Amino acid sequence: MEPFLRLQRKLWIFLPFLVCSWLGLAQDIEDASVRVRGTSIIAETDDNFICATLDWWPPDKCNYGNCPWGEASVLNLDLNHPLLANAMKAFGNLRIRIGGTLQDQVVYDVGGLEYPCLPFQKEDGGLFGFSKGCLKMERWDELNQLFGKTGAIVTFGLNALHGRHQVSKSVWGGPWNYTNAYDFIKYTRTKGYKVDSWEFGNELSGSGVGARVNAKQYAEDLINLKSLLTQLYKDSFPQPLLLAPGGFFDQPWYTQLLHDSGPKIVDALTHHIYNLGAGVDPNLVSRILDPAHSDSFAKTFVNLQLVIQNSGPWASAWVGEAGGAYNSGGKLISDTFVNSFWYLDQLGMASMYNTKVYCRQTLIGGYYSLLNTSTFIPNPDYYSALLWHQLMGKGVLATKVMGSQYLRAYAHCSREEAGITVLLINLSNTTTFSVSVENDMNLNLHFGGKFHKEGSIIHSLKKKFAWVGKLASNGSEQRYEYHLAPKDGYLRSQTMLLNGRPLELTDTGEIPSFEPILVNAFSKIMIAPLSIAFITLPNFEAAAACS
Repeated sequence: MEPFLRLQRKLWIFLPFLVCSWLGLAQDIEDASVRVRGTSIIAETDDNFICATLDWWPPDKCNYGNCPWGEASVLNLDLNHPLLANAMKAFGNLRIRIGGTLQDQVVYDVGGLEYPCLPFQKEDGGLFGFSKGCLKMERWDELNQLFGKTGAIVTFGLNALHGRHQVSKSVWGGPWNYTNAYDFIKYTRTKGYKVDSWEFGNELSGSGVGARVNAKQYAEDLINLKSLLTQLYKDSFPQPLLLAPGGFFDQPWYTQLLHDSGPKIVDALTHHIYNLGAGVDPNLVSRILDPAHSDSFAKTFVNLQLVIQNSGPWASAWVGEAGGAYNSGGKLISDTFVNSFWYLDQLGMASMYNTKVYCRQTLIGGYYSLLNTSTFIPNPDYYSALLWHQLMGKGVLATKVMGSQYLRAYAHCSREEAGITVLLINLSNTTTFSVSVENDMNLNLHFGGKFHKEGSIIHSLKKKFAWVGKLASNGSEQRYEYHLAPKDGYLRSQTMLLNGRPLELTDTGEIPSFEPILVNAFSKIMIAPLSIAFITLPNFEAAAACS
């Protein structure tokens, strides 16, 4: 049920002083304003911007003495678990990227495979410490049954090291042997399975991670893969997208890849983000809450956009994998409320730089999973992702925070309704921000069919009461607020509160509905220390941008 339809069931109308009381505000209250440019969008995401990954790691993938993957691999995940299907269906059409570190060592049990189809096993001297693994077609059939009943949009990462030889410790040479992938894609096509996009390789770009391939050879392989896809999908429209390289951004390498592959070969450049450090790093929480550290990664988005504009304007930008902390994430950090500060800020930042899709590592598996690996119960970031998906549309608006660096803000056209939704993130542990949202689309305000200039009474009211648009037809104006906080104020809580109430599965295992509070739009937005809020402003005048 859409969030605005649910308002018919239950709404709480809070006067400003009651909102302040409910939030449990600290003594420090600071005024701030968020200026939103309502005249035009600055970027646009895909309709299905939120994406989550399924990885190949087996149970004996361990880091720092912990083995957090359990039975969460593509090869052994319980695909019939009802909570898995419910969690996916809540998005309507959740993007799923199948890939990860071991994908380049996967072979497909189809066609003329010349050796037994075995799972990954520990192997001394093996790449990343594991042998090759094999995907049986019976398992691929089962995965596609899950995708079909949940409406998933699928990206599949292909084995880009297949057929190559190791030149030195980390350098791999020779052309990609595409015959096994050809047979696999042909099988997929024959069975009628829908794959939205095929991705070539995982973390082989630049200096690589464990293995690397030079950009010239990679480009030649992509040209061959594009030809293969064109042949196999010649009677299909639209044809699946081709994504590459699924690695860490290296500006010269990415530039050469686009130059050598040529126009309209690569449809989207995918890059990975792990900007918080190792999962065992004791400074993870401080990095998450440090606005300067968050801002430092913007240059990657900027430089990737420059590469696309200058060398491959036919391609778009995707975050193909992002887990915050690498090596399976941080225990009792990546799977708790505090991680949503990083995650939602990343979603906001990426969308500002015209990123079309953002794939979270992982849907399930490791500490950074959206679902608990053992119980399948959603972790806090799952609800953050779902709220974003339900509230934030694809049109991105320019925002500027006037006030503290600890208040972060992003604005999008609302997903289903008129107006906009603003994401507010308060990184301060002592200050409550009293926020006004200002529309800078023009200096003349439209009210009751008349224009009122600067200095007028109506203009003064706007400045004082966070005016966001003309009055609704009934003479009132309201907004919808979704405040997120950790249970008992404990940042590492695995229970997220929405407007003071725990987000928990229903008795039948369904994802709970998101009930907003309804607030008079003339009041300031009060956002408590170390909390997050989505604020939907139905009457914000951004018709030109959000039509």
